[in-house]
Amino acid sequence: MGDLKQWVDDIHRELSARSDKGRVADYIPQLAKVPAGKLGIAVATIDGETVTAGDADESFSIQSISKLFTLTLALRRLGGKLWTRVDREPSGNAFNSIVQLEHEQGRPRNPFVNAGAIAVTDVILDEHSPKDAPEEILRFVRYLANDDDIHIDDAVAKSEAAHGDRNMALAHFIKSYGVIHHEPTDVLGVYFQQCAIAMTCRQLAHSGLFLARQGVHPRGKYVVSADRARRINSLMLTCGHYDGAGDFAFRVGLPGKSGVGGGILAIVPSKAVIAVWSPGLDTNGNSLLGTAALEMLSKRTGWSVFS
Repeated sequence: MGDLKQWVDDIHRELSARSDKGRVADYIPQLAKVPAGKLGIAVATIDGETVTAGDADESFSIQSISKLFTLTLALRRLGGKLWTRVDREPSGNAFNSIVQLEHEQGRPRNPFVNAGAIAVTDVILDEHSPKDAPEEILRFVRYLANDDDIHIDDAVAKSEAAHGDRNMALAHFIKSYGVIHHEPTDVLGVYFQQCAIAMTCRQLAHSGLFLARQGVHPRGKYVVSADRARRINSLMLTCGHYDGAGDFAFRVGLPGKSGVGGGILAIVPSKAVIAVWSPGLDTNGNSLLGTAALEMLSKRTGWSVFS
């Protein structure tokens, strides 16, 4: 762990000195208030060790990283039947694109683009009311992270709802094809709240450990089967960064899920989980310094699914 701590500290110091930190997501006004220079890194190993640097204990809005948790919940409920409503292919388009949906009769390309995640959230509403569903998702995330000090940032959720016209259009469009079964306003209400979950890098790294441990929670209980954990990881590798997924796989070589709040969760199967946060984004909407940190760390550790 000594080398890992030194590497994480060195990476944080080097990246903090860079002048280009990307551009904060300003189309959600509440996110635009976060300084672009923030940078946190946390690495949680399957042996129970955690290494951090920088702003690793400052909460941030996880945004689309939440789609990983709702996907896991939906798969626990529906299993393989979920794929009749959502595909498993990379999109090659922006995360909020409506063009592809029209060509493919309303079936979202994968569960990590916005339309796909909205469809997944709709599944959770099959068993929970619009009021209770966000709390169910939050309880699940708290369980995964083994930390009850995780909350939904109401200000972010309201900011998203006030500027969520594109997502509302996506929800109505896929409902017209029968992909979602509940009222779009109810589905979007839950969706905006799940995206507004606030976590630290430390909490986020711990929440992903089940995917590095073949589906087993550190407490010893299965969250999902080993086969399903492997499939979730594969989706993260191919679809977790939208139209930047190929470049992320090329540079980092690990399954990862990003969010426009600047966070990225990356899985090192059978070894560790890495969470990074830097709110300045690249042109694809992924954390600029966060991606660089993961690339540097994967090179120094040799961690890659292609090794």
